[in-house]
Amino acid sequence: MGKTYERIDGRLRTFIEEQHIFFTATAPLAGDGTINLSPKGVSGSFVVLDELRVAYLDFAGSTAETVAHLRENGRITLMWCAFQGPPNIVRVHGRGEPVFRDDPRFADLLGRFGGVDHTRHGLRAVIVVTAELIRDSCGFAVPFMSYDEDRPLHAQRFAREDDHSLSGYFEKKEHIATSIDGLPGLPLPLPGMPPAR
Repeated sequence: MGKTYERIDGRLRTFIEEQHIFFTATAPLAGDGTINLSPKGVSGSFVVLDELRVAYLDFAGSTAETVAHLRENGRITLMWCAFQGPPNIVRVHGRGEPVFRDDPRFADLLGRFGGVDHTRHGLRAVIVVTAELIRDSCGFAVPFMSYDEDRPLHAQRFAREDDHSLSGYFEKKEHIATSIDGLPGLPLPLPGMPPAR
């Protein structure tokens, strides 16, 4: 039933880009480490960079588990489910890298995202994922659900922060600079946003 794809293009790319939510899964190398699974759903915060690379904006949150796991080992799986239309599940297994604000690549990557006001969400990094295995599966058991709109709460909370206060917010959180398992997380203090290009 499942199919393996060599690249992200055509109907596969269209399907991924049309979904309103996707999930990221990462884990540390330690066998007893904490596995992380996160939903991502701010409209405009995901892009297909090319046939093998995708990227999403890493916004403010209460932990930085994905960032920490990627810094340690790079392993990540992204998953999209069809909650409307024909059933489908797509997974991209690959290697991920957090590109932080002070990285020379950051501004160019940020320029690829035209559909979201990142200044309202406490942007921490751009996560770039290079696919190693691309597969779909039936999705027959995924329920029908309808999308109404993005919740405004995240933007309402973080729109009032500037670079300095956002860094202060992160420094007060227990699992931002280090993960739940003690791995290096988000580098602090948070660098300022680079000038727009």
